[in-house]
Amino acid sequence: MRPKRQPRAPTLPALTRGSPPSPIFDGEGHPKLPPPPQIGEGRGGGPQRAPNGKTNTMTSVTDTAGTSSDALRAQRKARRIHALNRAAGTLQIIGLGWLGPILRMAAGENPRQQGLELWRQLGVPLTAILLFIAAWAWLAPQVNTSLGAIPGPAQVWEQVGNLHADHRAERAKEAAFYERQAKRNAEILAKDPAAEVKTRTYAGKPTYLDQILTSLKTVFTGFLLGALVAVPLGVACGLSRTVNAAMNPLIQLFKPVSPLAWLPLVTMVVSATISSDNPTFEKSFLTSAITVTLCSLWPTLINTAVGVSSIDKDLMNVGKVLQLSAPTMVRRLVLPSALPYIFTGLRLSLGVGWMVLIAAEMLAQNPGLGKFVWDEFQNGSSSSLARIMVAVFTIGLIGFLLDRVMLAFQAAVTHTGSR
Repeated sequence: MRPKRQPRAPTLPALTRGSPPSPIFDGEGHPKLPPPPQIGEGRGGGPQRAPNGKTNTMTSVTDTAGTSSDALRAQRKARRIHALNRAAGTLQIIGLGWLGPILRMAAGENPRQQGLELWRQLGVPLTAILLFIAAWAWLAPQVNTSLGAIPGPAQVWEQVGNLHADHRAERAKEAAFYERQAKRNAEILAKDPAAEVKTRTYAGKPTYLDQILTSLKTVFTGFLLGALVAVPLGVACGLSRTVNAAMNPLIQLFKPVSPLAWLPLVTMVVSATISSDNPTFEKSFLTSAITVTLCSLWPTLINTAVGVSSIDKDLMNVGKVLQLSAPTMVRRLVLPSALPYIFTGLRLSLGVGWMVLIAAEMLAQNPGLGKFVWDEFQNGSSSSLARIMVAVFTIGLIGFLLDRVMLAFQAAVTHTGSR
């Protein structure tokens, strides 16, 4: 028997060159599909019609309005995110970066993600501080010295209150002294208008807050003197290889010298130079400030030289083509380009100066935190250790704040790729 013939599949009509296009099939033999209806159009390409036969124009109007409102919402969200990022950057600079996640959560961002970020920036540091305080409170009573056991957090906090009370009591004595002096002078002038009255300065002991202010004044004086010397020398070293070769041996020689070695030399020079009985600045103040200058100028000098030498050579060539004078080139090209390096050096110099100051005040006996620590050590009372620890935490806190101030100042006058 013959096998049954299988039916042939229908063939698509072939298109030859020059033949008119088929209305059903495309050039490759595939069936053509109708285009999808556009927004606001029906199946036949015309406007959609409602069941009652009328044209439905409200659909296109609603879709257009929805698109516009979405775009406005996206723009507002982008502006809000940009403002939050700028605020978070500023808060990070001043040491309050943990407020950024709180602001983002208030703005409606992912609460879980921002909560984790808040825990990382605030929860973890607070936990570490609490663990440190707990370890301190547990270990301190177990360490005995000639002045008694190491004071714990409660004893140190008690001395903070005592130092503040001493400051208020001393200010009350000062106010009473000047009030009595003014009253006495007024009585003398009432009896004899031509009488000569004397005005004396209060000679009470400086309080803890007074010594903090004295230390800040000393460190800023030494820091500014060091910056005035270091920045010009650093610019000269960065611009000239000859100057750099001449200064490099001196920098490497004097940079490692301890402040304890500088202090006797500075003391003798200041004592020989200032011989008047009532100088504008006290000798102990000048001794401490100059010692801070000699120890803190090196980081600024080195970083300034590195920053100036790393400026793009094309930028310097543009200045030469424009025939800018040397002062103009330094002011318009060199300093703006090297500012990040300069401020890094200034931050390091300020930190070094603050550390050096304590040792300088101890030996120079200049009123300040260093002298306060030394006096309490020599006093040997039961509260001396607690007061010394108050000074230790004060020194650390002020050092942190000084670094934050310099970082904020750097962010205000320099530009980065993100700001």
